[in-house]
Amino acid sequence: MPDTPFAPVILGNEPGSFPHSVLAERHPAIIQQVRDAFPYGPGQHRALDELQQNCTKGMVEPLPADAPDRDLWDAWGLTAYTGRSWYDVPWLWSESWFYRRLLDAVGYFGPGAWQGIDPFRPFKRAELDAPESDAELAALDELRHLPERERARALLHGSLWGNRADLGFRLSAEGAEDRDPAPALVADDSDTLWSLLPPAGAGTLVLVADNAGRELVPDLLLIAHLLAEGRAARAVLHVKPYPYYVSDATTADVVDALHRLRAVSGAAAEYGRVLWSALADGRLSVRAHPFSCAPLPYADMPDDLRAEFATAGLTVFKGDLNYRRLVGDRLWPPTTSFADVTGYFPGPVAALRTLKSDVVTGLSAATEAALVAAEDQRWRTSGTHALIQVAVPVD
Repeated sequence: MPDTPFAPVILGNEPGSFPHSVLAERHPAIIQQVRDAFPYGPGQHRALDELQQNCTKGMVEPLPADAPDRDLWDAWGLTAYTGRSWYDVPWLWSESWFYRRLLDAVGYFGPGAWQGIDPFRPFKRAELDAPESDAELAALDELRHLPERERARALLHGSLWGNRADLGFRLSAEGAEDRDPAPALVADDSDTLWSLLPPAGAGTLVLVADNAGRELVPDLLLIAHLLAEGRAARAVLHVKPYPYYVSDATTADVVDALHRLRAVSGAAAEYGRVLWSALADGRLSVRAHPFSCAPLPYADMPDDLRAEFATAGLTVFKGDLNYRRLVGDRLWPPTTSFADVTGYFPGPVAALRTLKSDVVTGLSAATEAALVAAEDQRWRTSGTHALIQVAVPVD
């Protein structure tokens, strides 16, 4: 990643900023939600109280000597940041550190009866099982008779917008985006994306997942379509090795989503069968690399992960957090080239992301001006805008 003094790393120490509000307000609220969702015992309640005090007013503390991932976190910056305020270290790091300590507080890493119990599972299941999901999945039947290109576009937009849109998949009238003074889709490299996933494609698609529930389902539907239509010979789905950022997908969440698809009828069930079969015969695999939970940008990925991405015909990063890690969690000028900031990546790479944080690259000057004129800076974090960006290495 280029040396960028004009794009400082984002911290959380500016009162009134979005990162500061996450550290000071959102994290305590998450602690309360987790506390209310499980019948935890006195020890866990004390640990949650201590975490709330520490993350809002205290300093970064080292992991216990017997922590299973202490060496990893020391390599990821813990040694350097110990003793500093959570607000004064990179926001990406402190945000990730919060979720690691939350798992400690509830006994996730054990030993004990609560070992391996996902503290966010009730929220994920409630979203996946919500009545709205039935209507969304039933809407897939309406896509059956469309030409493959239109179905593919619809499923791509379903994956892009995740649970912020139904599975009508934003099939609006052609040109509607062009007429909107502040377009919902602020960058669209979908033509380039499809050129990397041609009919009768023989390559491997890697999709780095974001959230579970009603966002993971359309990701799986997109993968199923690409495999069934021969646009990818093989797919690899990267998920988190343990619960992370409230709703991030784990292997258990993939299983839940597949059971949800198989439990309904129509096109959704057919896609579920495609995925189940693809897992059984190896055309689809699930990967949970430790670096998926690292508090670092992907520019710092380890060699084995770099080698894996290098073999893919296309790697797709889903969601806001993965975008921050892909381009670097910095205050980039929005017109900064997406290709430049991802130039380190070892193969073709795409981002499907709704905007929920300050980080953004790859916009035209005209688009940025229209967004600012319509919404000031709220467009960066509202989740009402999205982008499809693709970068292909130059030989």
